[in-house]
Amino acid sequence: MANTTSATGDFVPSYPAAQIAAAWRRERPGTPTGSIEIVTPIWWLGKLFANDRNQVLREAGIDAATLDLLSVIRRSGPPYTLSTREIARLSLVTAGAISQRVARAERDGLVRRTPGTTGRRTILVSLTPDGHALIERSVDAVLGREAELVSDLSADERDVLTTLLEKLMADVRRRTAAQDQVKQYESDDASPPCNRT
Repeated sequence: MANTTSATGDFVPSYPAAQIAAAWRRERPGTPTGSIEIVTPIWWLGKLFANDRNQVLREAGIDAATLDLLSVIRRSGPPYTLSTREIARLSLVTAGAISQRVARAERDGLVRRTPGTTGRRTILVSLTPDGHALIERSVDAVLGREAELVSDLSADERDVLTTLLEKLMADVRRRTAAQDQVKQYESDDASPPCNRT
């Protein structure tokens, strides 16, 4: 994207995130601004994608949590049945949240719960015909729209972007996990010795 020069001759980036970074460097020399042109567009894109997806979901008659639940079961393949533990692992949400999602979807006739055969506490969740039909329609609507949103990127650009995003995601996860471990260690260190086992 082209940059411009202000009336005073100052270099003015036309990219909004670059303008933010330049303003901080001007007002607070030495401020670490290296992340702004990466993190800020990611936040903005996340909001744009989320708002657009919510609109598509409203038109399809499904909410994001139900879409996630039905998608996980649908992607598992025939017979479209998973345990609640498997759903929680694949959805990256808590078991409590999965229980609420499953209960709501069952009430709406989208899934069916049955006892598992591997243990008394195992619950299997299966798509009903209505649930299968809804996820088929919803996936086409959501993924079709999102394919349209990224259609201006060439195949090579997508490959490069995918690789960079995967690298960034892995690194951020590693760093934030390490930070969480430090906080947990500090919390444990502050506990009375009898609780540190």
